[in-house]
Amino acid sequence: MLCIGRHPMMRFPLLFVPRSHLVVYRLQQTRFPLPILATSRDQRTAALRYASTRLCNDDRLFYISTPIFYVNASPHLGHLYSAVLADCMHRYKLLQGFNSKFSTGTDEHGLKIQQAAEAAGKDPLTFCTDVSERFNNLFRSCNISYTDYIRTTEKRHRWAVEHFWSVLRRKGLIYKGSYEGWYSTQDESFLMPSQVGDAVDSLGKEIKVSLESGHKVEWMKEENYMFRLSLFRSQLLDWLRGHPKAVQPERFYQAVLQWLQEDLPDLSVSRQRSRLHWGIPVPGDAEQTIYVWLDALVNYLTVAGYPDKHEQWWNVAHHIVGKDILKFHAIYWPSFLLGAGLPLPKTIHVHSHWTVDAKKMSKSLGNVVDPLERSQIFTTDGMRYFLLRQGVPDSDCDYTDDKVSKLLNAELADSLGGLLNRCTAPALNPAQVYPSFCTLSFPSDAGGRAVVEDYHMLDAVKSLPAVVKQHYESLHVYKALEAITACVRQTNGFVQRHTPWKLDRRDSKDQRWLDTIIHVSLECLRIYGTLLQPVVPEISSKLLSRLGVQPSERSWAALSFLPRYQDRDCPFEGRALGSDSGVLFSRMESQNVDKQKTKTTKKAAKLK
Repeated sequence: MLCIGRHPMMRFPLLFVPRSHLVVYRLQQTRFPLPILATSRDQRTAALRYASTRLCNDDRLFYISTPIFYVNASPHLGHLYSAVLADCMHRYKLLQGFNSKFSTGTDEHGLKIQQAAEAAGKDPLTFCTDVSERFNNLFRSCNISYTDYIRTTEKRHRWAVEHFWSVLRRKGLIYKGSYEGWYSTQDESFLMPSQVGDAVDSLGKEIKVSLESGHKVEWMKEENYMFRLSLFRSQLLDWLRGHPKAVQPERFYQAVLQWLQEDLPDLSVSRQRSRLHWGIPVPGDAEQTIYVWLDALVNYLTVAGYPDKHEQWWNVAHHIVGKDILKFHAIYWPSFLLGAGLPLPKTIHVHSHWTVDAKKMSKSLGNVVDPLERSQIFTTDGMRYFLLRQGVPDSDCDYTDDKVSKLLNAELADSLGGLLNRCTAPALNPAQVYPSFCTLSFPSDAGGRAVVEDYHMLDAVKSLPAVVKQHYESLHVYKALEAITACVRQTNGFVQRHTPWKLDRRDSKDQRWLDTIIHVSLECLRIYGTLLQPVVPEISSKLLSRLGVQPSERSWAALSFLPRYQDRDCPFEGRALGSDSGVLFSRMESQNVDKQKTKTTKKAAKLK
């Protein structure tokens, strides 16, 4: 019997019983009948089409969620990465005019929490509240603009879980059974014999351990409730084949299809209350507690308003998850939803993990990165930019402080910041205005002072919003930032190529060309600043304010590039620039970074 272990960002244990272990497994069937399921592929497809593609009344609604994070330890870099990805998507949708809901929060039930609270001499709720606040503080500090912070200890969530359980039970999808097998308390998971090995503890005593985590396991026998997952394999395959973008990126979609090539065993969905009392009791059975991973998954419905007013938001739900919890979100969660007669998520976006100096983050190695500390050193927007610029969903990404400094210096301080500083400096722009564009100097065809590379730059910037939109939609934010950075380089090249500081202001033609160079460069900067808002909101706001762009002129609809080039009016031409609030982004000098790290470490030590 197997219970999948935990993900570093979110613990979701799972029990299943393979057919080869039926000797140990004894079911006690209940009087509840099996649900009537569509048997033909056409019937199943029709049912799934209804379940997963029902349109909401308002097609401008969007709902994005992170996993909820387990409160067994303080937040790390991976938690922040999930949150920043979701925040980027949320802000992008708001720019497009959507009414967007964005949820995150904490998973607070389970045996480990129960034991950790006892060890700390606190009641479980106080213990959970303390750790949950650390996550909330990190997210607030890093400009995570969630609209709902859900905790599984809230009353609204308990009501949602109890209702969801009752629906599945009424439909005959939950029944009582008994099982026995190896169990890891630390991982809160059951394991198959093949996942258990021999070891010796600190006292020299022979013990059994999980081969995956190294934690001690014990043989246990228990009666609990099971969910009929085995009934849903065909429906899941139909859903995925009919919706090839339901799980992204492609490699994770293929992984889910591969898992579904084998039969799905039924799942344990409760624990005996004598063992686990820190959780939601099974409705109608005071001796059982709903298993923490089922409890946790329902949080997405709780935020949507389940069970009373959820349809509007649940029809537009999208999840962001780490790769280690993909199976729970792409197999078990859809099965629960199908069983309850609810629509399936529109998209499950999956991301990989972060290593440090090419090694897995581990307390024993002492290389766990504190995201709050690093955001204070590299700034909030600096950390957001690094994570989204370097984070590749398909593969694990590596973190070092040196990488952060080099990237931020090159792309934010030097390239983007340098361009803004050049074009708004009094030396080149003494009037401090958005200067005029001269169609004679930069005509739509050849004949002016522009060269072929300049026209290539205009084409690239004009198409940039469509490119960025495509990558934001698929959460390949790093590709969007690659495209923006490439255009910033082109614009810097444009200014460097024409050396406007060498032009003679006393010559009217030179003055018109100088104004045109600055106008084109400011227009490029306006596009970059608008597109970067979901990634670096503070830097973008500072840039756009310096250009004199008003808040009402920063939406996706305002991304009309260089209208004067097409003989249309430009609302910014002749407008005064905003006040100079200093450099856009200060360079990170390694000496200063080391000093700041020492100061932050000492401060943290005092707090302990």
